[in-house]
Amino acid sequence: LSSLALPSSMHLIQVDSVQRWMEDLKLMTDCECMCILQSKPISIEKDEQNELMLSSQYSTCDNLQLLLKRAWIISTELTRIAQKLEKNRWQRVHSMTVRVNCHVRSMINEYNTFTRNSSEEMHQFEKLLIDKCSEFTAFTERCIQTEDEDILKSMKTCVNETLTTVAQYFGQLIELVLTHEAQNLLRQIELSDSVYITELAIRSLFSLTQEGAHLCRIIAKEGGVVTLFKICRQDCFRCLYPQTLRTLASICCVEEGMHQLEKVDGILCLADILTDNSHSEATHAEAAAVIAQITSPHLTFTQHLSSFLENMEEIVTALVKLCQEASSGEVFLLASAALANITFFDTMACEILLQLNAMKILLAACSDKRVVDTPYSRDQVVTILANMSVLDQCASEIIEGNGIQLLMEMLFEKSSSGSSAEVAACERVQQKSAVTLARLSRDPEVADAAIKLSCIPRLIKLCRSPTERNNSDSVLVACLAALRRLAVMSPEGLEDSDFQQLVKPRLVDSFLLCTNMEESFV
Repeated sequence: LSSLALPSSMHLIQVDSVQRWMEDLKLMTDCECMCILQSKPISIEKDEQNELMLSSQYSTCDNLQLLLKRAWIISTELTRIAQKLEKNRWQRVHSMTVRVNCHVRSMINEYNTFTRNSSEEMHQFEKLLIDKCSEFTAFTERCIQTEDEDILKSMKTCVNETLTTVAQYFGQLIELVLTHEAQNLLRQIELSDSVYITELAIRSLFSLTQEGAHLCRIIAKEGGVVTLFKICRQDCFRCLYPQTLRTLASICCVEEGMHQLEKVDGILCLADILTDNSHSEATHAEAAAVIAQITSPHLTFTQHLSSFLENMEEIVTALVKLCQEASSGEVFLLASAALANITFFDTMACEILLQLNAMKILLAACSDKRVVDTPYSRDQVVTILANMSVLDQCASEIIEGNGIQLLMEMLFEKSSSGSSAEVAACERVQQKSAVTLARLSRDPEVADAAIKLSCIPRLIKLCRSPTERNNSDSVLVACLAALRRLAVMSPEGLEDSDFQQLVKPRLVDSFLLCTNMEESFV
């Protein structure tokens, strides 16, 4: 159904299908019971009010999660109804419509048991949605009572229109509900002097941000970034800084969050936190996470970066210190990720890093398995090295810190878990280490060190063996470039077949040869 507009706030969590079914079973069976009882509550005794609502035993955070799960089920059901309708499977359409009707009523009843101060607009949409669902059920019931094709064809248009309207009302109601809940949480944070109440509200807000970009936009539009930075400027809430900053990092993945951050001088506040040695390492790490988020090279909006440049030197200095003193892999990862992102958008950052002796600090950290313990951390380090390698002074620093040996080791990076995320990180490590070698090998001393460490045979292996590079084209291109740079310095290090196939032709021809190469050729 092309005109069906389902709400963009629905966020499908990728989990095992059996696990998803087990989680949804309670909601589904409750719904079937409600179908039979026509949405009337069950009472054990006549005079006793005993509402068996799913949400009664949960906190506000759990209630919101329950609401989102129920909304996800309704959204999924509406999509399935549209699919069945296209195939004219009227019996299935009707049974699913009845189920959606009950789910909608259950969702509204559940929500009204724990919410407060619902707006008149929300009540109007609740009534509109319930009425339209009832109309929808009545339509589909009439459809299963006739077999006349002409009548069904004419009714299908009405059913389609009604389905579209139900989806629109449902999306608007969910939008209102989530906005209302975001407003409530932000009001709690604004008005409360209690650390405990404020912490609960921030935790619930963070939980909402994990449901996707749409919810982050709602929170940002309702002033979430402004409210959270107010917390970060009050000493009485210092113990809440890590959780508050983590929530800010989530909200700042959307453009609306960035605009808010700019308005409240958020970058200046982050710089103050990072340079204040009285804060805990956890607070510094979460501030680094916000910096990493707002400097991500994947973001298309960069208006905030002008104010960032004004505070860059002190931020970079604090992040290098955090890398040097990191007590765990997680802290190092957050600090190094922020540094890696910063090196992408301004070469001045690379010059500051060179002045701060960052190359030596990062190379030393890589030999400490306590802090650099995953391909993700090595990915950040090699990103910084690759971006710094454009500076001529970088070559001597790399040699002094035994950096060529590290780059050689990174060419052997392999995933231990086999997870897609870790495999992708390993590919990035291999690619960037080859890029760094190619850039640095313009210096004869670096090229000589790389050749002595047998970089050429490893690069050839990566070019010729698709499994060694996990069939990655980006790794192949980087390795061909590095190999060609080293071959200029030491042509005798290559066999004639390697030279003829990997160095002498145009790079694109060597690339095509290697991508079509069978494993048995190696």
